[in-house]
Amino acid sequence: MKIVSIVGARPEFVQVAVLSRILRARHHETLVHTGQHYDDRMSEKFFADLAIPKPDVNLGVGSLGPSAQVAEMIRGLSDAIAAAAPDVVIVRGDTNSTLAGAIVAKQLLLPLVHIEAGMRSYDRTMPEEINRVIADHIADIQLVTDDAARTRLASEGIVRGVTVCGDVMLDVFLGAREFAPRSLSSELRALAAEPFDLVTLHRAENTDDRDRLDAIVAGLARATRRIIFPVHPRTAARLREFEIALPATVTAVQPLGYLEMVALECAARTIFTDSGGVQREAYFAAVPCVTLRDTTEWTNTVDAGWNRLVGASTEAIAAALQAPPEAPADHPPLFGDGQAAQKILAALESPETAEIIAAAHAVRIARGYAASEAAEGGTGTAARDWSGAVTL
Repeated sequence: MKIVSIVGARPEFVQVAVLSRILRARHHETLVHTGQHYDDRMSEKFFADLAIPKPDVNLGVGSLGPSAQVAEMIRGLSDAIAAAAPDVVIVRGDTNSTLAGAIVAKQLLLPLVHIEAGMRSYDRTMPEEINRVIADHIADIQLVTDDAARTRLASEGIVRGVTVCGDVMLDVFLGAREFAPRSLSSELRALAAEPFDLVTLHRAENTDDRDRLDAIVAGLARATRRIIFPVHPRTAARLREFEIALPATVTAVQPLGYLEMVALECAARTIFTDSGGVQREAYFAAVPCVTLRDTTEWTNTVDAGWNRLVGASTEAIAAALQAPPEAPADHPPLFGDGQAAQKILAALESPETAEIIAAAHAVRIARGYAASEAAEGGTGTAARDWSGAVTL
């Protein structure tokens, strides 16, 4: 099977770390990096930490406004995907790269796989919510983390092509946490030697709104322990623009690589974040999480008592810092068993997926998209022997 995998941001890099190795053992994967996260610490460092294969294509889109960024991604992905002539296109999560990849795949009449489908915050002011809803509704194959996500998709009329696989990010986390502390510099080890809270903050709803950003920082000023704050480039720019100074309670550090972040997550007393990925990693680490958002798509962590929503309330943030939430006694396996990548592989190699690929191939030939495929006898047909995986 020929696969194009699209990545562009931190959670997508993490997922690729395990899944690409498994896919490449049995199939041909072309890895396309949109360049959505372009800072070396948020891109190159992740690829090095996780031994991710070097992208076959890097669009280098970089920092643009949301609409311009998606437009540039669509332009670049159209050429990259057409050149790769894949059987399927894989997108992940809810980033601008997800949206652009999903649109291009369906414009080219290619089967679309959405990993981490079915997540909802029900907040349409969040660009991520728009991205994930669109991707879900045009995808052919939705791979979800849990039964709740499958139920949400069913409530929206999406019942075909849905498989519960668990969360690939858990697969990676379980493999990294034992040796992650070795990645810490002497400076970070010294900072983490005393009790601390960990903060991440990057979403536009918080960083681009002066009042929200100021309220969050005011809450952090009332901490009773050290706060370690890896500062996202967007956040650093807004702090400068709005002339908001970080309080003495906060130790700002450069953006961290994946292993450094996992090490600090596991050692933190409490994690404060507006990141969907970090909310999950807090749960993986069994560390209480305080989410600096009014809503979250990861409602299962809230329901389990491990995650508290405080928005940008100065008082609520201060209260959580001064009287940190206790870890609940129960820690149910909300995100699977650490074998999500294998389950994703099984879904991709299923007879149902082979039928979807064959049907898409026939449509592409009929509409003149795939003349070269017809001349070669087709790609992705149900009869293909996928490198010893299955013969369908």
